[in-house]
Amino acid sequence: MRIVFIGPPGAGKGTQCRQLSSHYGIPHISTGEMLRATSEHSPIGRMIAQLIDGGNLAPDELVMQYVVERLRKPDCQPGALFDGFPRTVAQAGMLDEYLAKKDAPLDMVIHLAAESDPLVKRLLERAQKESRADDTYETIQARLEIYDQRTKPVLDYYRDAGLVSSVDAMQTAEGVFQSICGAIEQRIGSQLPTSLS
Repeated sequence: MRIVFIGPPGAGKGTQCRQLSSHYGIPHISTGEMLRATSEHSPIGRMIAQLIDGGNLAPDELVMQYVVERLRKPDCQPGALFDGFPRTVAQAGMLDEYLAKKDAPLDMVIHLAAESDPLVKRLLERAQKESRADDTYETIQARLEIYDQRTKPVLDYYRDAGLVSSVDAMQTAEGVFQSICGAIEQRIGSQLPTSLS
């Protein structure tokens, strides 16, 4: 089961992927967490930190290297939940090419749909709780603009492939989870392991 999750910052991709990972036994791959974990004591780590703190995206090829390295691990053989990746059409093309070589295409794309104003409030609250330096008002606005400019076209890319199912991300977390499970069951239920379907 290979599913991409796309949605603006604060839509709940990480929260839902962690719960779904536990529910289905499929690894959760968060490029944001992987990039943040890169040591800031290395030149590449400092570059990544500066990009993320400024609300920008890391280079496509660099992100893909992290993803491929993760996908090669044995626990990813049954599939993966891609949290916020791909973020650009170029990354989507790279992922498709890699998965095609493995004869393991994406099963679907979950679009977590949400309006900007409630998301800004949600992210500012998260910044206070988690002490996240990259979640200032200005950075959040910059990230939302980048999402509109560079990641929304990824949705069109996947819609053209007939892979997208949209879910209202402004429901309660449990409501979003149930909606996602329903979308997965509807689209790929027959492919799920018997214990999960």
